[in-house]
Amino acid sequence: MKVHHLFAAAVLAFAAPATAAEPAPLPDTSRLVVVGGSLLEIVYALGEEEKLVGRDSTGLYPPEASALPDVGYMRALSPEGVLSVNPSALIVAEGSGPPEALDVLTKGALPYVTVPDNYSHEGILAKVRYVGVALGAEEKAERLAAELDRELRAAEELTRSIPETNRKRVLFIISAADGRIRAAGSGTAADGIIGLAGGINPLQGMHGYQTLTDEALLEASPDLILTMNNGGPGGDLLDQIQAHPILAQSPAIRDGKLVSIDASFLLGFGPRTPAAIRELARTLYDDLPQS
Repeated sequence: MKVHHLFAAAVLAFAAPATAAEPAPLPDTSRLVVVGGSLLEIVYALGEEEKLVGRDSTGLYPPEASALPDVGYMRALSPEGVLSVNPSALIVAEGSGPPEALDVLTKGALPYVTVPDNYSHEGILAKVRYVGVALGAEEKAERLAAELDRELRAAEELTRSIPETNRKRVLFIISAADGRIRAAGSGTAADGIIGLAGGINPLQGMHGYQTLTDEALLEASPDLILTMNNGGPGGDLLDQIQAHPILAQSPAIRDGKLVSIDASFLLGFGPRTPAAIRELARTLYDDLPQS
């Protein structure tokens, strides 16, 4: 699988909020595999990385995580890939699978917990606490959650006073192959980060990632177009967007407001999300304070 295909698929996995579930401690975390990039970041932020023996392909941060064995892509796991590192337990992000692979691992007496996701301030804190319980590191998780809560509040405060009528319309595009624009509606990580940064997603009336008609594109009329810097299927995504005849009429393209940001940083909803909110907010609004 090419890198840009991998990232597009990972973003599509962030298309619906997860169901709530009670966290549970794992019996043995001495040899841990973590599936889901933001969960891996949380394990490192908790200082529990010495337990790690493997990660999935979305686990790209921090950079030292690349030294861990890659057991496969989170939505296309194989029991053989996971078992190749002889894990004692797994922590997996909601949406990982396929279910058949996880069933095989469960029948083989390999315990795992699935961590729900929710693309909100509170959802990030809940994810940290969930991982903390799974690892038996509740006190560390509470400290990290408190720190992230402060950072998130400060980042969100940057745009709180902007009047609704002055808020920028932000269209997140995941692919534009063959002139077909696929973009983020509600219930997606992209929608969540746009809102936290003080923007408006013009596709909130649509759920998940949708392929848009020309009429929908005209109506969206974005002030800024946001995408991933990993490209998209069928060629360079930025070039495809700029060449699109309908998008060329948008304020975003006319004003040169086409922005590409690393997918795991922008959409991870983990420890780096306060920084992602600040970066996007300052991209949207030129006069925000820098501190």
